[in-house]
Amino acid sequence: MKKIVLATLILSAFAFGASFATCAACHGAKAEKHALGKSKIIAGWSVKKVEHALKGYKAGTFGGALKGIMKGQASKLSDADMASLAKQISKFPKP
Repeated sequence: MKKIVLATLILSAFAFGASFATCAACHGAKAEKHALGKSKIIAGWSVKKVEHALKGYKAGTFGGALKGIMKGQASKLSDADMASLAKQISKFPKP
């Protein structure tokens, strides 16, 4: 049973493009936390705002205290990954 659940979760992540699971480690399961106690809460940000932030982190032109950490994370993302994450984050309710 555990294998079926795990396989379903993995396949679901691939179906939605980039998974928010990596982001959730710092931002919370529903993007409701201040990452490492320093970032803004990103839950409910618009798709455009999230994509702008991720592209800026990747380019090194966006961010504050966590700019270095986020540059490393965003550098791994394609434009399609960023669009997928932006859609996921925009659907989380603002806390």
